[in-house]
This record gives sequence, structure tokens and C-alpha cells, in this order.
Amino acid sequence: MIPQDTVNKILDAAQIVDVVSDFVTLKRRGANFVACCPFHNEKTPSFYVSPSKGIYKCFGCGKSGSAVGFVMEHESLTYVEALKYLARKYGIPVVEKEETAEDVAKRQRSESLLLVSEAAHKFFISSLWDTEEGRAVGYAYFRSRGLEDETIRKYGLGWAPKDRQAWLSEAMAKGYKEEYLVDTGLCIKYDDGHLADRFFDRVMFPVHSISGRVIAFGGRTLRSDKTVAKYVNSPETEIYDKSRSLYGIWFAKGEMSRADKCYLVEGYLDVLSMHQLGICNVVASSGTSLTVPQIRLIKKFTENVTIMYDGDSAGIKAAIRGIGLVLKEGLNVKVVLLPDGDDPDSFSRKHSLEEVQQFIAAHEQDFIAFKTDLLLDEAAGDPLKKANLINDIADTIALIPDAVKRSVYAQASADKFDIDSAILFSRIRKTRENLPEFKEGPEPQEPPVQEEVKADLFEFPKLAPAEKDLLSFILRDGRTPLEFESDSDFYSPDGQYAVADFIRDCLEADSFEMQNSAYKRLYDSYFQLYDATDYFSQEEIIRTLLNGPDRIAADMVADMVGEKHMLSIEKFRASMTASATRLVTFVPRAIQVYQLKRIDLEIERLYKQLKSASEEESLLLLGQIQDYTGLRKKLEEKLGRVM
Repeated sequence: MIPQDTVNKILDAAQIVDVVSDFVTLKRRGANFVACCPFHNEKTPSFYVSPSKGIYKCFGCGKSGSAVGFVMEHESLTYVEALKYLARKYGIPVVEKEETAEDVAKRQRSESLLLVSEAAHKFFISSLWDTEEGRAVGYAYFRSRGLEDETIRKYGLGWAPKDRQAWLSEAMAKGYKEEYLVDTGLCIKYDDGHLADRFFDRVMFPVHSISGRVIAFGGRTLRSDKTVAKYVNSPETEIYDKSRSLYGIWFAKGEMSRADKCYLVEGYLDVLSMHQLGICNVVASSGTSLTVPQIRLIKKFTENVTIMYDGDSAGIKAAIRGIGLVLKEGLNVKVVLLPDGDDPDSFSRKHSLEEVQQFIAAHEQDFIAFKTDLLLDEAAGDPLKKANLINDIADTIALIPDAVKRSVYAQASADKFDIDSAILFSRIRKTRENLPEFKEGPEPQEPPVQEEVKADLFEFPKLAPAEKDLLSFILRDGRTPLEFESDSDFYSPDGQYAVADFIRDCLEADSFEMQNSAYKRLYDSYFQLYDATDYFSQEEIIRTLLNGPDRIAADMVADMVGEKHMLSIEKFRASMTASATRLVTFVPRAIQVYQLKRIDLEIERLYKQLKSASEEESLLLLGQIQDYTGLRKKLEEKLGRVM
């Protein structure tokens, strides 16, 4: 088998647009991409690719899935072969092995560290809102920086109390192991063996993974004491690799895809203030130099990056450092420098959304124009310095992997500097010859073709639409709480139901289960992950199902989590007063429709028996039919009220 960490690397690297583009010419349409379907003949495009969801869906033939599923379907490969194909595409070495007890233990340990990190997050939030110290110091600071309550809650900001044993005492009381407190970086163990909190007397910024799990923290002191570090950040751990993490990515990825652009800033507050203003496709490298894995993370959602740093010398140098890395990964890069003395945080708080958007539009520079304007000032008429500037620009252009883009930029630069373009092309060619990453390697061998076996999916076609509706709610909103009003038939004084629990409990109460085997298999697979001792977020469950070896299940997941009408979904959402209202209305209705379909099937079965029944059996069967008909009438009345 392929080790799970290798599978994760492959799935992280596999960008759905990049993979599908190897076989199909895609054109952007809003947040998605469209093309004529490669799986059936058509003249009007009905094949959609969603970068934010990582899925494809054809509304003509119905085929759908993830990047792995597309390669399997298009190239007729098995799951493992498709993974190996993608590994070769992205240069990831694959060494197969059996999962050992050590591998299982490592996976379980990683989940334990995540659970401890998320428990600490809840503690910091509670300390901010529910303690006098937190509200007087931490909350007051956030408000002084212009952050609204909604923003503070949405991004999970918190407060680490002054007491250096506060989190430690809470964690030990809840039974968390000492090793996990240390290995998450939340606590420090000193030479004499005693433990203390790493984060204390600081406002807290949680760092989320791309799937929404809390993996690290940044803590800012509010003291003016210069001997105290302004920021303390989580160290690198088994769950947190700062070179592969971007602050705000969990909240920004959808808008990055929709806007087809990412704004890259430096700090936590830069991200928060921009998001609060209404510009939500913003992420930060959070105090670290920009890295290749961070750029590749951005590339999952867009190929257009605008670097937005301070207008001082440090900001300019940071922008220059980032340009080369972004270009080398094939992204299109622009630069916006804010007025000297401003950063994205302060600038967004001084101006309206329209003013910030207008400033960006007016001052956004192509990387060549930015670098040229900057370095020409330094050249100041010196021919030698001007020559070095031209060479510098040529070396930057050489980093662009796309030959057409290189040619266009080279010609534009030659025109700008009024030199023979052949000279510039020669410099670019020589520079590329000396860059090892651009040297050609051997052509990859195509994996052998193996036919995929399809199953007869629907044994009970009349139940299939109702079962699909239930599964769609489970897959899209499984962990979302149902907030029933106290006068509702479904209200429970014991607390809120999650959507998945509500549907499962309703089915079990009626001794029902999914009748179509494909849907039942997907239903069981979902709840196996949902009920696992290791906590899986909703997004992690979907990702696991989408990229798992059961490709029939993966195709159904992609179909159900994709929007039914991609072009009009915003209008649909706008027509709903709130997600909570939609769920409490339509989840019970879906249950009742399913019950109605089951009753219809049962009545149909009884009528068939009636044809060959004796007189005594007929009376019994007619009584049962009458009972079911009465139930059916009650359900129809309920559905009428809901509708």
C-alpha cells in the first residue's frame, strides 16, 4: 500500500484545475471552470470544475468526482494507479509498504494533538469572553484595533490569562496527557521537570489548517516592555508546519476561487481588518518568509497573486523576495505598495471598501514595472547600474515556467529599455540553463490500463431520490446543529441535534435503513468516520470519502456536495433567510418524504400479496393497507403544512 503520509502529499499537491487541464481546455466562468465534457459528446459546455470544492461535475452525463476520480475515469486506472500517476505528475516519490502498528499509532497521535489544540482554542475563547481579565484587557484591545464582535467570534480570537498555569490546570483537569501539552507547543517543560504555559498574558490568534482544524497559535503581548517579545508563536510540531500554513486560508479560500485572486499580506491584523472590510481573499505568511509550499497552497484556488506590503523599505524588500518564488511556481504576480507609514490593517481602517478597491486598482503594478521603477531610481543614470538592472529583470523573467508568458514579458521589457530583444532572450535562455529545476527529465511511463468494474447501483429506484436527498443533507451539513424552536415537534430540551444525528435517529426510530446498496454503503462509510474515536471535521470526512478507493462512493459525494445549479446558487442562497432556517425546514421534510416513499412501497407490496391471498389473509392484508393509508394521509398533511 501507499503510506498515508504520501497519499496526503499527493492529494495536497493535486489541483483539480491543473489535473483536468491536462486533458480538457477549461474556461473560467465565475468561481468555476467550464468545458465540453470529455466523457460524452456535446456542443454546449456542461462540464464544470470547482477549485474551491476540488471537484468536477458534468450536468449532461452526470459524471463527477475529485482529481483522483477524474484520472481514474479518463485514463481507466485503478485508485492506486491514479495516485501513482498524480505522484509522477507532481514529482512525489512513492514507496509502497504495509501499514504497521507504528503507522496506526502515529495517525492516532496526530489526531490527539489536534484535539488538545482545539481544546486550548476553546479555553482561550472562553477566557476572552467569560472572564473579567479577558474582557478588560484582551477584548478591549481587539475593539481598540477596530475589530467588531462578529469578527472576533468568527476568527476565534482569544485571551491567554496572566496566570502561567491557567491552561495547564484546565488541561490536566480534563485528563489531557502531559506529552501532548508539550508536543503541541502549548506548554513548556523546564529542566527541573515543571510545566508552564507557553502563552500567557497575550491576545491569541488561532491558525487554522486548510480543512478548518486549529493547528497553532500566535500570541501578542500588550505590554510596552521592550524586553518582552511582541509575538510568541507556536513552534513547529507534528500538526503544524509553518512553511505549509497560511493565516486566514480556511476563511479566504472560497473567495480566492470566486475572485480568482489572492492578496498576500504580512500579519494577523492585516488579514482580519481586510476581511472585516469586505475583501476576504486575503492571507498572510504570518511573520515568516514566503515559502514554495505556501505558494502552492494558494495555487490550489487561484493563479493570480497580488503582494500587498507596507510602503517602507522593509515592505519593499519583502515584496521583492516574494516575486521570484511566486513566478517560479507559475503564478501571475502583481504588487501594491501602500503609502509609507500604512500597512493593510491601518489602511483598511482609514478607508471605505470602495476607496481601498479603487486604490488597489490604481496602484497595482505588474512585477516588471514595479521592479523597474524601483531599481531605475537606484541606477540614476549610471550605465553599469542600468545594465545590472536589465540583467536582474531578465533573470526574474527566466523564472516563469510558461514559455508564452516569458516571451511576452521579455518583449515588453526590451521595448521599455529600448534594447534588442534578442539580447534579452539570450540572457533569459542562459539563466534557465543554469537553473536545475528547469532542466528536462525523462518522460514518465504511462501506467497500465485497467477497466473499472461498475455496480448495479439502484435496486429500489423509487426510493433513490429520497435517499439521495437525505445523504445530501448529511454530506453538506452533517455536523451543523439544527436549531428548532421550542414549539417545534422536533425540539429537544436536552440540546441541539446535529443534522447527521437527527437523520440517523429518525431512520432508526422507524427501523429504516437505506435500501439502495450504493447509498447504504456511502451512508455507512460516512458514519464510520463521523463516529470514529478520532474526531473528523465535516470537511475532513468529505475529503476522505472523495479521495478514498471506493470510487462509486466518491463520485456520489462529488455529485451531492457540488451545487445543483452552479450559475444561480447565490440567488438561491439569497432567497433563504438563513442556513439554520433552511435546515430546520427541509431536513424534517426530507425525512417525511422518505417515510412516505417507504409507505408507498409497503402498500404496493401488500397489494401484490393480496392477488394470491386467501379470504382470511385478504382481510388481514386489507387491514394493514388501511393502516398504512392512514399513516400516508397524516404524512401528506404534515408535508402540506411544511410546504
